[in-house]
Amino acid sequence: MKVTVVGAGNVGATCADVLAYKEVANEIVLLDIKEGFAEGKALDIWQKAPIDLYDSRTIGVTNDYSKTANSNIVVITSGLPRKPGMSRDDLIGINAGIVKTVTENVIQHSPDAIIIVVSNPLDVMTYCAHIHSKFPRTRVMGMAGILDTARYRAFLAEALNCSPKDIQAMLLGGHGDTMVPLPRYTTVSGIPVTELIDKDKLDAIVDRTINGGGELVKLMGTSAWYAPGSAAAQMVEAIARDQKRIFPVCIELQGEYGIKDCYLGVPVVLGKNGVERIIELKLNDEEKALLEISRGKVKEVMSVLDNMPAAV
Repeated sequence: MKVTVVGAGNVGATCADVLAYKEVANEIVLLDIKEGFAEGKALDIWQKAPIDLYDSRTIGVTNDYSKTANSNIVVITSGLPRKPGMSRDDLIGINAGIVKTVTENVIQHSPDAIIIVVSNPLDVMTYCAHIHSKFPRTRVMGMAGILDTARYRAFLAEALNCSPKDIQAMLLGGHGDTMVPLPRYTTVSGIPVTELIDKDKLDAIVDRTINGGGELVKLMGTSAWYAPGSAAAQMVEAIARDQKRIFPVCIELQGEYGIKDCYLGVPVVLGKNGVERIIELKLNDEEKALLEISRGKVKEVMSVLDNMPAAV
């Protein structure tokens, strides 16, 4: 099993580190355009292998995609990180060009790979990678839902003073201010969360989840990396080990939820073939309305990409 992570910044390096620690792949290639950057990060990860006791080999390269040849899975984290006061949509002009170039290089050397996009704005960068790869939609997906549900579950665990291991949750929609957390599908060891927490407090947690990325940007002056990198690694693990895990993942919808030609987060089964099945939840009217708002927002930004000749 060979995995390539494009972008050796905080998110990419964290993803590679988690993959190595869990021995998800025999070889993990970390690639970046900055001279020596990926080599240094990969060497650092490899040098802690005797400490953490793993065999996965990490290799760093500077903009040499030939070293990524025949990768089974490629994670794209490249792009400009979000800065204070900057929305995800502000990033589209720069990051679309980066994702296009990366995707074209990836498919040249790994035509059978499964691509996981982490670059922001997430939903539209997944669209960008999909159209340039010309892969089936099952092999090009975006990481967002796992991160967003993790934040939601972490906040709930804190409020309930319980282990986050016991909390299961699901959400839909775009990665950003219009995501749709689903309290009806949230449980704590099988107990509906609505039986354990007041509505006002739950609503506040949902709101904090929706603005979770912005909260971290305000605190640190840049985007998060530990949780996003770990979330991407979890998707890689599910595919590499054919785990058939059910996760919320960004994918092109082709009629599911009554939506076509839009990239949104929905629950899927992840296995060795990538997205092996899309699960359609039975939504109530309120949830459907929120998902439609999210769809409209994502389509709006997709239109921006469509009108940028350099990126399409």
